[in-house]
Amino acid sequence: MDRMTTARGDLDLARFPEDPRDPLRAWDAADAYLLRHLDEREGGPVDLSGSLVVVGDRWGALSTALAAHDPVQIGDSYLGQQATRANLERNGLGADAVRLRTTRDAPPDRIDVLLVRVPKSLALLEDQLHRLAPHVHEDTVVVGAGMVTEIHTSTLKLFERVLGPTRTSLAVRKARLIFCSPDLGLSRGANPWPRSYALPADIGVLSGLTVVSHAGVFSAERLDAGTRLLLSALPARTGPEHVVDLGCGNGVIGLAAALSNREAEVTFIDESYQALASAEATFRANAPDDAAARFEAADGLAGFPPGTADLVLNNPPFHTHRGRTDATAWRMFNGSRAALRRGGELWVVGNRHLGYHVKLRRLFGNCAVVASDPKFVVLRAVKR
Repeated sequence: MDRMTTARGDLDLARFPEDPRDPLRAWDAADAYLLRHLDEREGGPVDLSGSLVVVGDRWGALSTALAAHDPVQIGDSYLGQQATRANLERNGLGADAVRLRTTRDAPPDRIDVLLVRVPKSLALLEDQLHRLAPHVHEDTVVVGAGMVTEIHTSTLKLFERVLGPTRTSLAVRKARLIFCSPDLGLSRGANPWPRSYALPADIGVLSGLTVVSHAGVFSAERLDAGTRLLLSALPARTGPEHVVDLGCGNGVIGLAAALSNREAEVTFIDESYQALASAEATFRANAPDDAAARFEAADGLAGFPPGTADLVLNNPPFHTHRGRTDATAWRMFNGSRAALRRGGELWVVGNRHLGYHVKLRRLFGNCAVVASDPKFVVLRAVKR
């Protein structure tokens, strides 16, 4: 847990789930810069008495600091929302002080102040600006924030193309602000998201099927090499079983499991609401109407009924925002072991250099290499 000092007081903030060994903070210089600007803007502080919307608040730092102004937080991350709830509580603020919405929910009808933490994905920013544009007016104050490594010429051009004239601040502590003046007469064109593409013709049961990808989802334009390798290695399975596509992304792996075994029930789990929307759209476009599937936003398998899964399929991420870490994969592997019945299997695909086999052997007592290529490896661990 870290303390952020603001003009509104000191705040104790943490990421979610809270891990005292995690060296990464729940806020950064861009959050602090944006908050200072709201109070110290040339011409006077920004009027926050109207409808305030905070987009992409990673761990709830902005929303917690601005909780007195009844903000609406719009985010793609389940973990980010849980962090916001926890940070509100640890700072003595009510759970309803911030209205939480996902990127798939409708924005407020009117937005007077729009604060945007620039996401890593330019596509996600494009989608969100298109969704927000009809709700701003000519006097809406629009301020973006990010570290200098996150704000590029393409970022500024996107604000300008979708919302209106855009300029940037000087960099302070490697952070920068974006100032945008809405142009209601702007011809911005249609939102290009979601997009669809056809899968290759040589990948078995999925050959030629359609993938639906919402903005910001991994492998939004084509099948990635790691998933292709995992698909090629999956065995034919039959009979009633509960399969989990953990960290499902656009849902291709879980769809393959469902189509290969029509008696299977598949649960798609991701912490990204964009990913879950993609997985469900992909599943509905290709699976039979009576196929059994659930789509759940969660912190991996936390809260999943123990001993109830027969097969967990996983392509774990090895980064969170700008930080590279195996903490997420480790939580997924531990959660998988708890969720699996005895004899159940965890199948993992990952880059060779990540060394997942070491963790799996330590956790399960066994790990087999099922398939490999020069870059990726598919591993199987069985719960004894």
